Amino acid sequence: MDSDERDVQWSVVPSDIGPLLLAATGTGLVNIAFHARPAVRDTVLGRLRTRLGADPVEAPGSARLAEAERQLAAYFAGGLRTFSLDLDWSLASGFNREVLRELASGVPYGTVVGYGDLAGRVGQPGAAQAVGAAMGSNPLPVVVPCHRVVESGGGLGGFGGGLETKRRLLALEGILPQPLF
Repeated sequence: MDSDERDVQWSVVPSDIGPLLLAATGTGLVNIAFHARPAVRDTVLGRLRTRLGADPVEAPGSARLAEAERQLAAYFAGGLRTFSLDLDWSLASGFNREVLRELASGVPYGTVVGYGDLAGRVGQPGAAQAVGAAMGSNPLPVVVPCHRVVESGGGLGGFGGGLETKRRLLALEGILPQPLF
């Protein structure tokens, strides 16, 4: 990977679920972080610096981030059901990457899958808890739709962005009723 591909550009964009930090390398979108207020933003940027070995550069409106911003805005407006973005999987590896790739390609808009079912899809039927850990480490939430993974008994399960955010994303996709407030 040359230095241009490793360079990290980032921006904070508004969304219906609060500010999102988007970060991209020359390979593609590498990170989305919920609730990107200053303390969260600084933590995420420090983690990116450490994990990717590059100093993230704020670049609002950059060409590298523009398509992700456009597609996320269309998704939140109800006009996009499938993301078609170049993704940089550098922040996921091994089992977690395998699970996240299956989630991205195999659980379409408006559907959900159980943790155990997703484990079975990647050939590890007893690994529901490990799938939960993979969801918790998802560097690309919304685009890699970890909000679509639920408990087999019908419960929401956990969510790194908070359960209210998960409810709002599932409501947007027509899986849950819209919140009253």
